[in-house]
Amino acid sequence: MHVPDVAIAGLGMTELGKVYDRSSAQFGIDAIRLAAEDAGIGIPDIDGLLINPGISGGIDLQIQRALGLTDLGFAAQLQAFGSSAGAMVTQAALAIGAGMASTVACVFADAPLRPSGSSGSAYADPAQRIRPGLAGLGAAGGALSPNAGYALAARRHMDRYGTTSEQLGHVAVSTREWAVLNPLARFRDKISVADHQDSRWIVEPLHLLDCCMVSNGGIAVLVTSGERARDLRNPPVHVLGWGQGHPGYREHGGSEFGLVTGAAQSGRTALGMAGLRPADVGIREIYDCYTYTTLVTLEDYGFCAKGEGGQLASSGALGPGGSLPTNTGGGQLSSYYMWGMTPLSEAVLQARGHGGQRQVADNDVVLVSGNGGILDHHSTLLLSPHARS
Repeated sequence: MHVPDVAIAGLGMTELGKVYDRSSAQFGIDAIRLAAEDAGIGIPDIDGLLINPGISGGIDLQIQRALGLTDLGFAAQLQAFGSSAGAMVTQAALAIGAGMASTVACVFADAPLRPSGSSGSAYADPAQRIRPGLAGLGAAGGALSPNAGYALAARRHMDRYGTTSEQLGHVAVSTREWAVLNPLARFRDKISVADHQDSRWIVEPLHLLDCCMVSNGGIAVLVTSGERARDLRNPPVHVLGWGQGHPGYREHGGSEFGLVTGAAQSGRTALGMAGLRPADVGIREIYDCYTYTTLVTLEDYGFCAKGEGGQLASSGALGPGGSLPTNTGGGQLSSYYMWGMTPLSEAVLQARGHGGQRQVADNDVVLVSGNGGILDHHSTLLLSPHARS
């Protein structure tokens, strides 16, 4: 397979978190403008546009007009939930390789938080989740948010492999250790496994410190050819490989739900395309909507044997100074929640060598993982400061 030589040349990040003065559309417009400035190009140089509207759906292709973009060769709105960022970069690469566009802006923007509302209420929508017949049994039983689905997945992993809540706590602690070093992170106070265990239950076996936050904001990346990227303002971040996995789990006894995720398939595809092995990866940026998700995804990528993710987490390998640096910006658990743009934005900073105090020396290969739905959709990117050899 011919793999196009493409690179991420621009990164734009708005203010993130409890930011209430802008709409989703304005966040997206601002993020694209910041990405263009970061790359050192003008807005008119963008000839492709991909949009992921998040959960609130407040951004669409109408922002083309707001940006003053004309004669686009490629434009679409893409929704693969938390795997969308990886899917957008993949689609941008394919469009560039096919000659449909030369510079594609990929943007995620969302503003589900309200000043008077909780993070939980931003994602709980009973009216949308109650469905007729057997499909509505979960909602009828009170499973009205993603927390319940991930609690079920985590419990199955625990029952099968002996994974413990304390091991999940080590994921929370190592992620927070990275966030302490990130000035953009929302939560920067150190925590311990004891703090994790003392935090309130959300849905057993998940504590508060097992769960990600919710943020308002926007992040965009600009994808262009590797050749062009070398002449722009910031160091290019080359895309070596990509893959997707969509398990299509059904709720029956023979399913591997909670035990194996789409990372197993998407990781094999991306690594095979790049001609790499898990041992070649220096940095892992994992979609950590929950501590459990980090653990099971690392297993599926082959960084440890299946069922040994808990032991890996408690070994200290994932945190600063560990042998497998993971979620080096603080992830969605401690830094900011921009769906798949959270791991992707930190991967770009690390590959550029712009990580500041948290910069990892071995940044030759950075793995980016996206996860959407309740383990329904997965994307993988392999990024590097070096072009494909």
